[in-house]
Amino acid sequence: MNGRRENVFKRWRLAQVSSFLMLLLTAPAGAQDGNILERVDSIESRMLYGVFDVVDQRGSRFEGDRTNRAALSFPDGSMMVAKWARSATGGEAFNNQPRYEAAAYEIQKLFLDEPSYVVPPTVLRAFPLTWYQRLQADATPTFRNTSSVLVTLQYWLFNVNGEDVWDEDRFARDTAYARHFADLNILTYLIRHNDANVGNLQISRDPANPRVFAVDNGLAFASETSDRGATWRNLRLKRLPRGTVDRLRSITEDDLRGQLEVLAQWEVGADGVLRAVEPTENVSPGRGVRQEGNIIQLGLSQREIRDTWRRLQRLLQDVDRGRYELF
Repeated sequence: MNGRRENVFKRWRLAQVSSFLMLLLTAPAGAQDGNILERVDSIESRMLYGVFDVVDQRGSRFEGDRTNRAALSFPDGSMMVAKWARSATGGEAFNNQPRYEAAAYEIQKLFLDEPSYVVPPTVLRAFPLTWYQRLQADATPTFRNTSSVLVTLQYWLFNVNGEDVWDEDRFARDTAYARHFADLNILTYLIRHNDANVGNLQISRDPANPRVFAVDNGLAFASETSDRGATWRNLRLKRLPRGTVDRLRSITEDDLRGQLEVLAQWEVGADGVLRAVEPTENVSPGRGVRQEGNIIQLGLSQREIRDTWRRLQRLLQDVDRGRYELF
């Protein structure tokens, strides 16, 4: 199949995928809701371990964008659409921090239930270089002395838009919206979200379930601030959900370390290919990207976790001082 015909085929396949998923929005059997069409554990597992073909890739927002929208086709005939972001060489760069994306997803699990998640399922996966070069011929290994490419995969949300996400009047009158948006702002505050670029926040189009999401969290924690500003880095709201605050109180510093210090770990095989393994002890607590012997780890540094803990304590102290109304 020549290049032109292959591109036509890919576009046709993506159109079929989109049509199929839009049908699911009307009757999402087994779906969480109209934004997340599968169970979270299934999404995580399929993105982390599933065998799939990438049948289409295009810029997430525009042609040539650093991140792509990828249509994934599985052997059982099922499909999934995901945001696909190849890591910078060495595993980190400005506005390309896979560990921050994963940390933003994982930290919410300490205080939110799945139907209230504000970061879509996000995983880190290493693909063999030979496989990846079928997608991008000039791809190179992410880490020295390896033959794999690290990718951040994030579930692609449906029935959402990035316009008018924050609505002060609606926050005052719509309790469901207020709860979801307050959960979002708590998350962006805890992770020190540093990018107010339009589209990084998304809202459901379903007025009965007005979930809001943070879909781009690479500029967070210890990162520099985007040239688009950091509107939601601070806790801007005056009303917070009582249930969320109660769960925040139960989080310990050990909980943060357990959840965030080793987000992903791989073992370098004799062929240089990275193979995902269960996290072990942190091999270098002062660093976020760690390569020691045949082990590679990604996680938050000791300082980044300590700073997150301090932000959490400051939030709770302000609640106790009466700075926020609980609802």
